Formats: sequence, C-alpha cells, structure tokens
Amino acid sequence: MSSAEGNLTWEPAAGHPDLLAAPVAAAIAGTPSARVAPIDADLADTAAFCAAYDVAMESSANCVVVAGKRGGDVRYAAVLVLASMRADVNGAIRRHLDVRKISFAPMDTAVSLTGMEYGGITPIGLPADWPILVDEAVVAAGDVVIGSGIRGSKVLVPAAELAALPSAEVLALAL
Repeated sequence: MSSAEGNLTWEPAAGHPDLLAAPVAAAIAGTPSARVAPIDADLADTAAFCAAYDVAMESSANCVVVAGKRGGDVRYAAVLVLASMRADVNGAIRRHLDVRKISFAPMDTAVSLTGMEYGGITPIGLPADWPILVDEAVVAAGDVVIGSGIRGSKVLVPAAELAALPSAEVLALAL
C-alpha cells in the first residue's frame, strides 16, 4: 500500500457519484484513474485526515481558491500544493495571474462559485475558465489525495492526470 492510500478502501470514483459533489461527478471522466473513499466529515481537514487515515502529508494535496484583482477585474484561480507546503500566493501566484492584489477567496464565494463544500474543494469540476495552477511538487509526488467536492470523502488520483486537466498549468508555486 502506498503512503497515499493510507488505511482507506478506495473504489473507482466514476462508480460512486454519491461520494462526489455534483460538478466533480460530472467531470470525473477526465481523470479515469481517480478512486474515491468515504471518510468521517469531521476529519476532512488535512492534518486530522492524514493522522486518522495514515496518509502522508507529502501525498495529500490541498486545493485553494484565490481571487486576484487588477483594476475592477476579479480573476479566480485554483491552486494545488502539497499539504506539507505553503502556496506562494503573494509572489509566484500573484505574478502568474498578473494581478495587483490577491487573497484567498472568501469561503462563501468559493463555495458558491465551485458548487463544492468548503474543505472539500478540488481541481476536478471547477469552472472551465478558471486556471488550475498545480505546483510541480504535486506532479512529482505521483498519486495524491485531494478533495472530492464534499467533506465526507477523498479522491486518490495520479497527479499527472491533474496536470493534464484542460486549464491546468504546472508551475513552481510553493514556499
């Protein structure tokens, strides 16, 4: 068993739409190797999840929604970094998005725009016009655990499939 699999029982994600947020279930065909496992929703936050299910932090990737502003224009993007790292939001990400100000999107906004639960947001199934910025360390990690769009499950997927999502770009984004 890999450190990404932990002590969970993984099943093909496409066969379990009940364990995925609606936009994730609709888009999961784009990540054919994705597998899903139910978890205790109270343990969805990364540190608690990794400890409870024996998943290495280096095999868990967090997806955050950022909002960048230039003039009156607001640009949203998803950023995927390993749980063991911090996203360089005010440096590399701000420069890549070519915005003057950037911050994490407010929780209500992120939930509303993605159709996913806070704490379960994932790069699979995001709005098609959003850039998905994937840190190069995520791709190097091989199989990674990500959110499923809900707090009650997680998805295990080869990071190369995340890097191949239509609007994904692989960059150096972590500190």
